[in-house]
Amino acid sequence: MVANGKTNNATKGTTSMAVIPFKTDAQTLSVPEAGRHYYDLSKNASYAAAKRGDIPTIRVGRLLRVPVVAMERRLDEAGGIPRRPEAEAL
Repeated sequence: MVANGKTNNATKGTTSMAVIPFKTDAQTLSVPEAGRHYYDLSKNASYAAAKRGDIPTIRVGRLLRVPVVAMERRLDEAGGIPRRPEAEAL
């Protein structure tokens, strides 16, 4: 939309994805955050992937969290990439 309320033809029909900031210092993520960041999944698809075991989770009280180290380790192993030393230290 342009300021006057009319659609700009240059952007008509295009969609833009919101970039979700990723906190690299966080040790865990919510299931939807992890699903969106690592696999570009919706909230429901993220929880389904966690239920199948595709996204590693831990339960903290009532919260279901995704350990970043475990998620990155799983992706590294799936891609045949050797683990980073800081991931092994934890």
